[in-house]
Amino acid sequence: MKLWLAALAVAIGCSPRDRRTPDDTLVVVIEASMASSDPRYAISNYDGKLSKLVHVGLTAVDTESLVPRLELATKVERFGDLAWDIELRPDAKFSDGSPVVAEDVAYTYQSMLAKDSDSLFHRSFTERFSSVEVRGPRSVRFHLREPLATFETDIDFGIISRTGKGAGPYVVNELTSSHALLDVNPHYYGAKPKVPHVEIKFVRDASARLLMMVGGAADLIQNGVRLDLVEEVKDRPRIQITSAPSVLLTQMLLNNADPMLRDVRVRQAIALAIDRPAIIAAKFGGRARLATGLVAPGHWAYEPDVPRWDRDVARARQLLDEAGLRDPDGAGPKPRARLVYKTSSDAFRVTLARVIAAQLAEVGLDVEVRSFEFATFFSDIKKGSYQLASMQTSDITDPDFYFTYFHSSRIPDATNPDGGNRWRYKNARVDELTRAGRHELDRVKRKALYSEVQRLVAGEVPTIPLWHEDNVVLSNVDVQGYAITPNARLIGLASAWKRP
Repeated sequence: MKLWLAALAVAIGCSPRDRRTPDDTLVVVIEASMASSDPRYAISNYDGKLSKLVHVGLTAVDTESLVPRLELATKVERFGDLAWDIELRPDAKFSDGSPVVAEDVAYTYQSMLAKDSDSLFHRSFTERFSSVEVRGPRSVRFHLREPLATFETDIDFGIISRTGKGAGPYVVNELTSSHALLDVNPHYYGAKPKVPHVEIKFVRDASARLLMMVGGAADLIQNGVRLDLVEEVKDRPRIQITSAPSVLLTQMLLNNADPMLRDVRVRQAIALAIDRPAIIAAKFGGRARLATGLVAPGHWAYEPDVPRWDRDVARARQLLDEAGLRDPDGAGPKPRARLVYKTSSDAFRVTLARVIAAQLAEVGLDVEVRSFEFATFFSDIKKGSYQLASMQTSDITDPDFYFTYFHSSRIPDATNPDGGNRWRYKNARVDELTRAGRHELDRVKRKALYSEVQRLVAGEVPTIPLWHEDNVVLSNVDVQGYAITPNARLIGLASAWKRP
């Protein structure tokens, strides 16, 4: 930390005005590379962010309440229980000037529904849609395999022309292993971005990203700086910090198939041992909200009345006693049990894991923290080769993620290695409710179903919802108008500008 602070002092001593980024370019720094802007092959979270800048969907789920809004579509209307009709806006054009028509929508989805499709979305879309029918130049009908309440959220998927063009605010000029260069789409139907170019630089080292920001070599970083380091630069005159609530969830994963952790009392005791408010205050500077489940406060489906596990050391010890994990020597040094806590090698995440391990030690659980390069770490999680771990979810835009993450059919196995239920949780009632929630088209009734799901899952603690970390943006004071979305997309770049 001392070496980092020294480097920061040198950078701060430089004049950001002397090293200002070009006036016609917004320079953004992110921590991982982008491999493709094609929405059908968006592997990583950042691939998805890039695809949204280039390829807009029929709807967009970036509103405060996560209720989908119309984008390329002017009308989305249910036709019976197994079909939806879509009308396209007449002014939408791809970046080559060709109009966005019904054939393009059909092509996008049929290319993923085809039996020989190698798209990552092939399985999920074939489970939902049987076909997409062209009914007119700007009219399409989606045929479903079963009634689908998530349809309007599902079509927040970028439309791509047969020649690979998008209709979003930007077009990719260059994509390499080190950066992405974007230019404004001259045919974009919406408000034209105010800055002609965007350069997204891929910088893995967290300290290097922050040094670029304070040294004037970057204009904006979103969620790419450790929140404890944000405090180091918050008073710099050329840096501004903005934040907004997020729908991403950080949770502790508990392997429900583990002999020790399959006991709900042990899982509850672990939840009771963690002092989440103290961690948020000390490590996040208060820039996070306590979580009660997948769905964040403010979401239309959020249910506040669920079992909560505020820190209670005495109750945690009692539950461990009841589960047969008694303290072998009272106030002595011997632990009740030993657990391994796996995490990524990111320094901040390792620090958080060690804090949690220290808190679990107070109830008699000896927790060893092991960090791994992310690919290895994630592979172990999918295989179930872990006891405790922590990860962030993708953006929770629809309560159907309870099906993705907690339905027993989504437990990873040989036929479904990428199943989302990596904690191997099984509850027949949750299976029933999450299946019903997929098909209930009345939003009021649907919310009631998911309220019960949230209460059941919160009570059985298959995972421990920790917090929703705020979306935090560091930017040069010359950057104005950047809009933060709850799901941390980069679409705010289209509304941003730089003061001369």
